[in-house]
Amino acid sequence: MANGVCELLWLRNLLRNLGFKLKSTMQLYCDNKAAIDISQNPVQHDFTKHVEVDRHCIKEKLDAKIISFPFIPTEEQLADILTKRVSKKVFYDSLSKLGMVDVYAPT
Repeated sequence: MANGVCELLWLRNLLRNLGFKLKSTMQLYCDNKAAIDISQNPVQHDFTKHVEVDRHCIKEKLDAKIISFPFIPTEEQLADILTKRVSKKVFYDSLSKLGMVDVYAPT
């Protein structure tokens, strides 16, 4: 999640440098409710000590309303077709949701 936040911040700065005015929070969709809860809740647990530094950075951006982490079910994660093996049906459903078309398909 910390890497995703870094990518969002980089993209935000790039868009600002190109002259875009960003008025809303940037959203990083996450299918892990535990990760969302840990990022938003400052309660420290023994099993989260290794993410302490990242959590503080993420919490700072959340409090400043720069980013948000809306939950999305795993079945609706469009990026899975880029990183995981998925069934043919899920693959083609994701392609249509992304607006991708086969330019070589007969019309």
